[in-house]
Amino acid sequence: MTRPFLVLQLRPEDVAADSEFNAMLHHGGLGHGDVVRVRAERTGLPAIDFDRYSGIIVGGSPFDVSATEKSATQKRIEVQFMELFDQLVDRDFPFLGACSGNGLLGKYCGANISPRYAEPIGGADVLLTPEGEKDPLLAGFPTVFRVLLGHKEACDDVPPGTTLLASSSACPVQMFRLGGNLYATQFHPEADPEGFRTRIEVYKDYGYFPPETADDLMASITNEHTPFAQRILNRFVRRYRQTD
Repeated sequence: MTRPFLVLQLRPEDVAADSEFNAMLHHGGLGHGDVVRVRAERTGLPAIDFDRYSGIIVGGSPFDVSATEKSATQKRIEVQFMELFDQLVDRDFPFLGACSGNGLLGKYCGANISPRYAEPIGGADVLLTPEGEKDPLLAGFPTVFRVLLGHKEACDDVPPGTTLLASSSACPVQMFRLGGNLYATQFHPEADPEGFRTRIEVYKDYGYFPPETADDLMASITNEHTPFAQRILNRFVRRYRQTD
């Protein structure tokens, strides 16, 4: 029997959450029976029996770690994630966090999270570091590959105690690893143009971009092709899937 992956989502908007979840399944090579889905913004994080799961996957969110004013829901989520990371680090348990997952893990490690390296929604090139070229999730990748992203904050510096795997001129911390098995990406490895068009529509009034530019943004990502970014998610699933 194969242990499922625990998918923790943080998006309050159903359309965006469902689109993200379906993209994780598709690009991760996962079926509905291969995952346990939790809408953490609704229920909080569950008590986790780590022996039941192959790994944990966390997606994005409109919540900003660096925000000065936070809702009760966001505060609860952040506290629960800091407690979760204590357990994950102790076990070096497989974890892949994208965007918000990146900010939460970066904060846990002691990095300063700020708007300094924010990036507009769209495609971008990221560059593997020498350590990234040797990492099991990235081995054999081209040195530079294309990703989809869009974020209002990022790590100012490489989080203490982690290994930088990918960078870019616009945002120095694009992917890092903590220990041997905890990964975080500032970009979205589950993303594709269809899913990003959904997010642009849902989040056009959330401050990521001027709302009147939504149509232009949708047009700009139509021909984006990010197979290596998506391969990260697929490799994570294949590397850590466990069968009892």
